[in-house]
Amino acid sequence: MSRRALRRLRGEQRGQEPLGPGALQFVLHDDDDVEEEGPKRGPGGRRPRGPGKEGVRVNNRFELINIEDLEEVPGVNGDRTDCLLIDAAASGNKRRAQRGHSESKKDGDVTDAAVPPEQSNTSGKLRKKKRKQKNKKNAAGESSENGLEDIDRILERIEDASGSSRPGPPPLSAKKHVLYVEHRHLNPDTELKRYFGARAVLGEQRPRQRQRVYPKCTWLTTPKSAWPRYTKPGLSMRLLESRKGRSAFAFEHSEEYQQTQHRFLAAVESMEPNNMVVLLQTSPYHVDSLLQLSDACRFQEDQEMARDLVERALYSMECAFHPLFSLTSGTCRLDYRRPENRSFYLALYKQMSFLEKRGCPRTALEYCKLILSLEPDEDPLCMLLLLDHLALRARSYEYLIRLFQEWEAHRNLSQLPNFAFSVPLAYFLLSQQADLPDQELSSAREKASLLIQQALIMFPGVLMPLLEYCSVRPDATVAAHRFFGPDAEISQPPALSQLVSLYLGRSHFLWKEPATMSWLEENVHEVLQAVDAGDPAVEACENRRKVLYQRAPRNIHRHVVLSEIKEAIAALPPDVSTQSVLGYDPLPPLDTIYSYVRPERLSPVSHGNTIALFFRSLLPNYTVEGERPEDGGAGGPHLDQGLNRLMLALRDMMANFHFHDLEVPREDHLEGDEWD
Repeated sequence: MSRRALRRLRGEQRGQEPLGPGALQFVLHDDDDVEEEGPKRGPGGRRPRGPGKEGVRVNNRFELINIEDLEEVPGVNGDRTDCLLIDAAASGNKRRAQRGHSESKKDGDVTDAAVPPEQSNTSGKLRKKKRKQKNKKNAAGESSENGLEDIDRILERIEDASGSSRPGPPPLSAKKHVLYVEHRHLNPDTELKRYFGARAVLGEQRPRQRQRVYPKCTWLTTPKSAWPRYTKPGLSMRLLESRKGRSAFAFEHSEEYQQTQHRFLAAVESMEPNNMVVLLQTSPYHVDSLLQLSDACRFQEDQEMARDLVERALYSMECAFHPLFSLTSGTCRLDYRRPENRSFYLALYKQMSFLEKRGCPRTALEYCKLILSLEPDEDPLCMLLLLDHLALRARSYEYLIRLFQEWEAHRNLSQLPNFAFSVPLAYFLLSQQADLPDQELSSAREKASLLIQQALIMFPGVLMPLLEYCSVRPDATVAAHRFFGPDAEISQPPALSQLVSLYLGRSHFLWKEPATMSWLEENVHEVLQAVDAGDPAVEACENRRKVLYQRAPRNIHRHVVLSEIKEAIAALPPDVSTQSVLGYDPLPPLDTIYSYVRPERLSPVSHGNTIALFFRSLLPNYTVEGERPEDGGAGGPHLDQGLNRLMLALRDMMANFHFHDLEVPREDHLEGDEWD
């Protein structure tokens, strides 16, 4: 019997003998050769043994391992044993392999022996191979990333070299970046959280959101539990064409939606809001009805209901989006000439106006960029007249400056009074920030002074009305000079006066800061010195004003109508101000593309209200039965028929009036009601 078996019978463990003078010397005796030749068991598992060798369990976990003895042990299937020992020592708490009993044929002694598990050996082998493969992949990934970075740098150098010598408008990628819309900024709660904290904004909304069940997640609005249950109203979107990286889409009306649209037009002509309410009860997600009723609520000072109706209209249209339609890419187009698409434009504009009044200029700026990205070339709602104002309110000075630098070459933004004054103001406000280096601050201040002087020379009629809006009295030198006198404002063309009135009525309060006023005063004196010195730029700008601003395009008139700024509306030309403006379609384009035609209407004399007919006949767009405005129904040979119908309506109305005799009040009552 071996010494290890004897120690086991006695209950002794190896390493617990008293240490003597030579105890630290590693000496192997003849009796221990057989025992020490076999591999030892590390913490957490057994070691495989060679043929004819017995594996013995080691109770002392901190037993020293003689490496020389381990090297003599043959590995399993030709593998190295040291790797297995290292793996076994690292995994101390793994499962123990199943143990078996084997009998020794030489001595006949029965000892506890363990069967070497092949699965553990193969799993350790696979882990080692996986680690090697992973290291190889990481090295290959790092080399590929470095290669891609080198390629990107080379492409950037090529673009910089070619772009410096090629004049013209910026590429499409630059435009897309400028009009890029972020989803998180379309939610006003994101901006309100920054002001008031998430707990104040979402504290009451979290329990309600658990009970909501809606068909899809939307970005423009958040569905409310008080809304009617959503059912598809028959509104959809289709892809018209995709060319040069841009995709043209269009909304479509089903036959059922077309019938609802016809009923809506009849309700508008009836001039009775109750008809609109009845229509919404049957079709709660009809877009034009929601927008029209929102205007009626806004006129009655019910801002909360008006905003809720606009959000419901946006939700209805977003549920109808095409799968390829993207709000953020900047490459999706909607033609404003199609009446089905105009509702989306107007809903976005009304939502943007509500957000601005609510105190969320950053979110309103994102909506403004979204509207501009739908048709940036035509700009049907002329969002460039509003974008600078929202950027200044949101303190996005860098964005406004970048937009001006990239679009000035092909859009002539400096010819618009709002950009001519807002961009230098953005430079000046940027120079007031303390977190920028001194060199950038001085450069921004110089650029601001240069641009504001150019703006004052180009638009001298802006200064005096601006000072009047800000309740600032100019000094004697400026007030007495002819360049900024009353003639500068009177001699402006009508189109320029309209743009100036629009800008001042919207953005005058941005100039009320004392530091801004002192900076403006310095540059005004610089301009007066240049005018007195006979600068040729003064005469060139005067000639340019006379040529450029003859008549404003229709999209500017449409923007003025939607802005509801009294000073700008008063400056509209007579041919526009005398037209009837419909809330669901203000100033439609002259080249409208109709996808379906409204059926013939019934005679309003025999089937309509007489008083309503009388008031509708006073509108400029009034037409009789079977006539259309484009066919000349409001004038020409049919004018006599319209007058005859009007006279018949008046006679009918007068015949229905009944006057009742009123009792004359007594004198004693009159004496008692005298005013003191």
